[in-house]
Amino acid sequence: MTLTDQEIMARAADPESDLVERKESLGGDSKDRIRQAICAFANDLPDHREPGVIFVGLKDDGTPSGLPVDDQLLRTLSEIRDEGKILPIPSMEVREVALSGRQVAVVVVHPSFDPPMRLDGVCWIRVGPRRAKATPEEEMRLSEKRRGRDLPFEIRPFTSASIDDLNTFYFQESYLPRAFAPEVIQANNRTLLEQLQATKFVGEGGFPTPAGLLVIGREPESHIGGGYIQFLRFQGTEVSDQILDEKRVTGRLEEQVKRIEEILDTHNRTRVFITGAPRERRNSDYPLDALKQLIRNAVTHRTYEGTNAPTRVSWFDDRVEIINPGGPYGQVSIERFGEYGLTDYRNRTIAEAMRVLGFIQRYGVGIKTARDTLAANGSPPLELEPTPTFVRVTVRKRLTTSE
Repeated sequence: MTLTDQEIMARAADPESDLVERKESLGGDSKDRIRQAICAFANDLPDHREPGVIFVGLKDDGTPSGLPVDDQLLRTLSEIRDEGKILPIPSMEVREVALSGRQVAVVVVHPSFDPPMRLDGVCWIRVGPRRAKATPEEEMRLSEKRRGRDLPFEIRPFTSASIDDLNTFYFQESYLPRAFAPEVIQANNRTLLEQLQATKFVGEGGFPTPAGLLVIGREPESHIGGGYIQFLRFQGTEVSDQILDEKRVTGRLEEQVKRIEEILDTHNRTRVFITGAPRERRNSDYPLDALKQLIRNAVTHRTYEGTNAPTRVSWFDDRVEIINPGGPYGQVSIERFGEYGLTDYRNRTIAEAMRVLGFIQRYGVGIKTARDTLAANGSPPLELEPTPTFVRVTVRKRLTTSE
């Protein structure tokens, strides 16, 4: 449901609505409170099934505060979505409207199809006109709302697996402390099963989900056929050339990503140039940071449903190709693939886990970061080939020059 400007203006004039938050500016702790409001509106505990609206530059009495609304303000508000503090990633839009002859910034937050939402591990809800931290019972209600909808593949119960297929020691000792604020873990006093359900690693009936098997599973690939990374090193520039090295990188996602990055580092070559200045200059055949970003993107955005194909990394003499099953998803069309700021998530829970594990610092910037890193290294531009069934990205080898 998209609100018209007229509907937004009506919200601004209604002091009784619990679907409205007003902020005069972004000063002080206002930005943190805006994050809390986004989280609360997305959780939609009252089940309004309508967007919540946050006005920035509006006083409590509904009159504009005079805050200048410029591109920087709108950009700052938009970036809240992808900074990774609110997980799963909220659905929201930022725009400006005219109220009483003055421009006001507006954040429209849509109810989540995948609650509960959390800000830095804390679940916020709306209680009448105010925000509050959800109790365990309120979080359970949010989880029940999610179960009543059609679930994406990554959080459907996987009835061929059991909790014994999950590494619960790793989950409690390593993953949970990174995913939730310590006071939340202590206050909730939940059972292991309730903790697993809260993270969507276990679904209805006590069965693990694909996300759970991938993130904390003992052997994910034994249940999810394509749940691993394949590395191939060719002697030449064609797939028909001799294979010098082949590795099947398995295990939990954290183990897979760390291992493939070690393999890439081993195969890469860095040249050191003595320039006569106090500093030496280093250039790699392939900047490792760019390859890391692209592989993390592939693991996060690929489809795990209905395929036995792995994420594949092919290293040729002149290029590195990364191929992941599944084409562009949601609002990211083939035509607009790679456009900065345009993101959508087939696997919200896996994206959240990648953020928790430290592999993603901010959402929506992976391709841009890779492009910037390639440019700084003097490498050819990144090549993108999105199709309906797979995405291929190609990083060309840096050309050797007389430097």
